[in-house]
Amino acid sequence: MTRHIDFDGIENFRDFGGYDTVHGRPLKRGLLYRSANHAYASEADLARMRQMGLATIIDLRRSEERAREPSKRWPGFGGTVIENDIVSDHGDWADLMKGLTDLPPEWFYNDGMGYYRRAPFEPRHVDLFSRYFTTLAESGGPIVVHCAAGKDRTGLICALTHHAAGVGHDDLMADYLLTNDEARMARKMDFLGPWLEKQVGIRPSEAALKVAVSVHADYLDTAFAVIVERHGSLDAYLAEVLGVDDALRERLHARLLA
Repeated sequence: MTRHIDFDGIENFRDFGGYDTVHGRPLKRGLLYRSANHAYASEADLARMRQMGLATIIDLRRSEERAREPSKRWPGFGGTVIENDIVSDHGDWADLMKGLTDLPPEWFYNDGMGYYRRAPFEPRHVDLFSRYFTTLAESGGPIVVHCAAGKDRTGLICALTHHAAGVGHDDLMADYLLTNDEARMARKMDFLGPWLEKQVGIRPSEAALKVAVSVHADYLDTAFAVIVERHGSLDAYLAEVLGVDDALRERLHARLLA
C-alpha cells in the first residue's frame, strides 16, 4: 500500500488512514492526510488539493514560521484553517542556532528529544491539538494536518489520532516512521542545507542533515513515556488534557471508521 502522495512542492504528503483498529473496522482512506508546509506548492499542487476536497487545514506552525513561509491556497478556498499565535515554549530553530559555530548530528537529536519531552504539554500544542480533535469529530470532508517539515508536531498528533481511533501501537509507530523514506529524505536534505546556511550561516554535514530530516522511535516513545508518567495512560491524557472524552471519542469513531 503506497501512502506517500507525490506533489511538486509539498513534502511528506501522505494518507494516514486505512489502518485496522481494535474495533474491527479500519480507518477510512481518503479522509486523513498529513504533510509538510504548503509554502512551496505549485499551481498543480493547489489544483490537486482542491480536487481532493480538503475541508480543513490544521497548521501547527508558530506565527513566525507562517510569516516566513506563508501557506498558499487555491482560488476560491473556503475551508477551515486551524492555527494559533500562542508563543511557543521552544525557540524557533533559526533563533536557537544563532551564535553556534557547528551543528553536529547530536545537536539535532538532542533537540528532538527535548522537544518530545515538552511537546504534549506545551500550551500552544494543547490548544491546537484540542481544537483539531473537536474539528475532526464535527466537520465533514477530508483534513490535512501539517507543520514545517511534517514530521514532529505532525507526527505526534497523527500518532495520538491513531491511538484514539484504536490503531495498534505497531501500526502507529510504523506510520510515524514512514517519514524516513530515503529518496524523500535526500530531497529534504538538499533543501535544508542551503536553508540553514541562509538562515544561520551554518551548513551542517550530511550526517547532521540526515538526523535533522528524520524521525526516531525514541522521540515518540519519549513523548508517550512523559504522558504516561504524568497521567497514567494515553487515554487519560487525551481526556484530561485534550478533552477527548468518551463522547468525543464516539463521534471520532463514527466519522473516521469505515
